[in-house]
Amino acid sequence: MQFSFRTLSMFTAALCLLLSLVWGLAPQWLLSLWGIEFSFVAGLVARRTAVLFAAFSVISYLVRNAPPCATRNALSLGFVVGCWGLAVLGFAEWLAGHVGPGMLLAVGLELALGLAFFQTRRVSVELETAG
Repeated sequence: MQFSFRTLSMFTAALCLLLSLVWGLAPQWLLSLWGIEFSFVAGLVARRTAVLFAAFSVISYLVRNAPPCATRNALSLGFVVGCWGLAVLGFAEWLAGHVGPGMLLAVGLELALGLAFFQTRRVSVELETAG
């Protein structure tokens, strides 16, 4: 299924806002889903991750109306690299037995979101070169 860049950006903004809230307010819930024990260090990293997700939410929302251009292409490729990189790391940690099967939910979402940005970027590049 092909999403418009606007729809994908708005979905990503909402997802990142939700993740920011969960990582900031209830990190132990996500960590337990992954089979990771909550600790002071995990909480510190979770709070910092919450701020990063808040930033990604703002960026995704503000770029939603951008026409096909180099900036939009860079943001899309950045999301592809980030999502697929996280998916590879998550899957590797699951295979190594460091995390529980809940990690596979995150891996699936990361793969799908990366693919959606990749497809949207590909369509944008085709529109740019055709125009």
